[in-house]
Amino acid sequence: MQRPDVATRPELAGATTAATPAGRDRPPTPFGSDDRAADGVDGDARVGAAGGGRTRVRVPWGLVRTIGGVAVLGLLVWRLGSGPFLAGLRMIDAWALGVALAVGAATIVACAWRWRIVARGLGLQLPLRTAVADCYRAVLINSTLPGGVLGDVDRAVGHGRERGDLGRGIRAVVWERSAGQVVQCALALGLLWALPSPVRAYVPRIALVLGAAAAVFALLALVAGRRGPAGWRRAVRTVRTDVRRVLLTRHVWPGVVFFSAVAVGGHLVTFLVAARTAGLTAPATQLLPLTLLALLAMGVPANIGGFGPREGVAAWAFGAAGLSAADGVATATVYGVLVLVSSLPGVAVLLFRRRAVAS
Repeated sequence: MQRPDVATRPELAGATTAATPAGRDRPPTPFGSDDRAADGVDGDARVGAAGGGRTRVRVPWGLVRTIGGVAVLGLLVWRLGSGPFLAGLRMIDAWALGVALAVGAATIVACAWRWRIVARGLGLQLPLRTAVADCYRAVLINSTLPGGVLGDVDRAVGHGRERGDLGRGIRAVVWERSAGQVVQCALALGLLWALPSPVRAYVPRIALVLGAAAAVFALLALVAGRRGPAGWRRAVRTVRTDVRRVLLTRHVWPGVVFFSAVAVGGHLVTFLVAARTAGLTAPATQLLPLTLLALLAMGVPANIGGFGPREGVAAWAFGAAGLSAADGVATATVYGVLVLVSSLPGVAVLLFRRRAVAS
């Protein structure tokens, strides 16, 4: 799901790293040993060690991702004009909004339950009510701010700090989101191969490439875990422990797979509702593969409140399937609005939390 303000939590507005005995800054280590988890999260890449008079170079990845999303939208407007975007917005009605709220609620609960299962596997307590509220807030943030991940950063850091273990809190969200992406990719590959789609002939090759990439990654991790620097070895050991003792246990993986499938189903239903709202009468078997391609594009963290790559891929996929690129853009635009509407209960969560903090 599209889901990405850090400013919603006071402590995130100026996250800092813990100081070592030598007075130097220590980078965050969510996958390191738990007792050395950092007290802040910084998404910018750093070059060189902090302190000692050495300069710190930051890569503005947030700006880079935003520019990427703007570039995609600008290209679509240049090629297709603003008509498809405006047409999609004009066609939204009360029925579509009501369905979006209902399906969105079921999707949020599924994601919250998946997060709760992973967090409990890591030894962190997470009441379902709290998980649902935090997921609503995360989706709202993801749907209104660039990048598409800031809401997940917020809930990861917030839960970790509430439980006194920032490292485990971050890992719980990382594994929960990663597991959801894996299930979504597996379902997408299966359906894209089974149903007619613009990429059907390439699905076996794509699966082979993904499998080879996973094998290479595992091999590199194994080498780094044995011969790499101490920090790498510690991180690899943590990952291996989490995968073996948490994700692959019979108490975790069945629930993660089930609720991930439910969440994917919720996204697919919302996208199909968006297609019907945009005026498309094509059969669902034709629209479903196109929907999956657009949903996969949402995983690219270069967007403006979720808009960007999703519309670009939808334009290409719909055009390649014999429909029109304008239909793809209109459908993706309607979907973005429906997702935003389904996240509006997150506003109540934000207001309630601020009132609780003020009191």
